[in-house]
Amino acid sequence: MASHRRPKPATRTRVTVLTATAAAAVALSAQAANATPAKPSVKDAKARVDALYTQAEQATEKYDAANEKLHTLQKDASSLQDQVARQQQHLNQLRDGLGTIAASQYRSGGIDPSLQLFLSSNPDSYLAQATTLDQLGSLQANALEQLQNAKRTLDQERAEATTKLAELQSTRTELAQRKSEAKDKLSQAQQVLNSLTAAQRAQMQRDDALAASRASSRVNLGSAPAASKYAAAAFAAAQSKIGVPYVYGATGPGSFDCSGLTSWAYRQAGVSIPRTSQEQANAGTRIYSMSDLRQGDLVIFYGDYHHVGLYAGNGMVLHAPKPGASVRYESIGDMTFEFGVRI
Repeated sequence: MASHRRPKPATRTRVTVLTATAAAAVALSAQAANATPAKPSVKDAKARVDALYTQAEQATEKYDAANEKLHTLQKDASSLQDQVARQQQHLNQLRDGLGTIAASQYRSGGIDPSLQLFLSSNPDSYLAQATTLDQLGSLQANALEQLQNAKRTLDQERAEATTKLAELQSTRTELAQRKSEAKDKLSQAQQVLNSLTAAQRAQMQRDDALAASRASSRVNLGSAPAASKYAAAAFAAAQSKIGVPYVYGATGPGSFDCSGLTSWAYRQAGVSIPRTSQEQANAGTRIYSMSDLRQGDLVIFYGDYHHVGLYAGNGMVLHAPKPGASVRYESIGDMTFEFGVRI
């Protein structure tokens, strides 16, 4: 038969060891929970902030595109509404005119024409009235056709206005979404910066300022000619804004985002180009070889075309780079080059 032995009771020594081990584990857990998270390195923080700035710039370019679309839709919707009002007035006038013709026919044509001729004391007068009635009948038919055409036009314009207003509302919603997205990315970037020590933040600022100084003070633009007289004028205008701060959505003259600078610069040259970098990518002739770029050409960066600058010469770009920075020169190799655009 199997024996049924009771387990041995824990000894006092064993209980003491277990208790001490549990207490140590609890203490370690408490220390881990209360420990201050390690500060990120300046390198890691910069990489994270730059990535968030890139995402914010992508959202901002989409915001700018939605904003441009909103303004266009507002003009279109207003124009359509004016057309609807004018067409309604025209329709009302046609209806009034048709009513006048009908009333005239009623007054003149209530008796059988042959009886009117028989009873008329002045046949010549009657025949003249009959001719008038025929003319009124023709006018009535023409007025009816005009009325039907005007009604069809009015219905079509009302439908177009309704569609345009719905698109307008949708664009307003997208605008708010893109603005919120950009603000969220900027907020996250600020949180990363706030997590650094004062010394780390100062080091990041010094590094960025040093890079900007090296790029802008000793830059050699070479002697290549500008792409055109308009490109030369646009580049000169952009040069006059070196040192002006980057601000999301800004179009100058006191601050710029990337496409705000390029569109402003070409506007000073008397040339209108689209507002956003994605639209500017299709604004002229594309140039895929860096060696073919000329001063003043637009330079498009990254696969989604969310950044743009002006080619300065000798492998340098003049652009508005990011928050906390100003309009400056930078090596074209510092960003992912897609192609140039000659306006």
